[in-house]
Amino acid sequence: MAEPGRNGDLHQLVDRLSAGVVGRVREIELAVAAIASDRHIVIEGPPGTGKSTLLRAIARELGIGFEFVEGNAELTPARVVGHFDPARVLSDGYDPDVFVPGPLATALQNGSLLYIEELNRVPEETLNVLITVMSEREITVPRLGRLEAAPGFRLVAAMNPFDAVGTARISGAVYDRMCRIAVSYQSTDDETMIVQRAVASGPPDETKDPIDWIGLVVELVRATRSHPDVRIGSSVRGAIDMVFVANSLAELRELPVLAPKVSLDAALVSLSGRIRVREGTTRTPEDIITELWEATFNRTTGEGGGETEGKAGAPTGATTSR
Repeated sequence: MAEPGRNGDLHQLVDRLSAGVVGRVREIELAVAAIASDRHIVIEGPPGTGKSTLLRAIARELGIGFEFVEGNAELTPARVVGHFDPARVLSDGYDPDVFVPGPLATALQNGSLLYIEELNRVPEETLNVLITVMSEREITVPRLGRLEAAPGFRLVAAMNPFDAVGTARISGAVYDRMCRIAVSYQSTDDETMIVQRAVASGPPDETKDPIDWIGLVVELVRATRSHPDVRIGSSVRGAIDMVFVANSLAELRELPVLAPKVSLDAALVSLSGRIRVREGTTRTPEDIITELWEATFNRTTGEGGGETEGKAGAPTGATTSR
């Protein structure tokens, strides 16, 4: 078994990770147990649920390397494994020094984690290379020879199972060689904490409104995930963006963040591009975001949201008046 952490204490490792990754104690424990047991893992869940954050934090706390690969249709075996420099091959031949290692070769040699983002976007030809590595813990590169995995090497991956565009079904051969951890959206309290942490690390919010502004934003974002006309709702990143945009827009328009001309516009800018409307509906993302904004902000703050002009409708263009 590989060293579970720098201090060899799994409990302390989980505690440190839990302090930095909000709302993922169970998933942290599962991932740590799998990696400490030399298992390969795949984490499946919606976008913005902390999959990359979790895996990067584990690599950092374990004190091991982390090789990142973005899964896409252009990811060939040569880009993952490595290649011989064509210019140097002409002068030096296929010498080992001419080989340019890719992330897989580097992770194998250094005993690092090989992290693949969006595993289900990787072409089948490249997945077959990864299957061999997971099974044999080695790979044979033509004209170079065999590369064996140093202690500590694991393949960890993340994938979003909900967006079918550009994705393919992962074969049973891949799943058979990996431990699977399924994640979903965090709780309301956890997502509120995530947004609060993000805002605290950015420009300060000078708004002194007694209403829980961030709580309303999180409620609005979570409502996009259950709307009957929405196939895919917004992640917590939409809530973070909305808070930042609203803070800047409030300063620009000299209005409180809860004013409709601020909060509604910020919601449209931050969320309309993040939701996916179901096929067959005639409604636009802007229509849906406006409906959810009215249900959330007008119900809680009262019609007008702090302005004296009454409830704002959906903007039809750039708002220039204050």
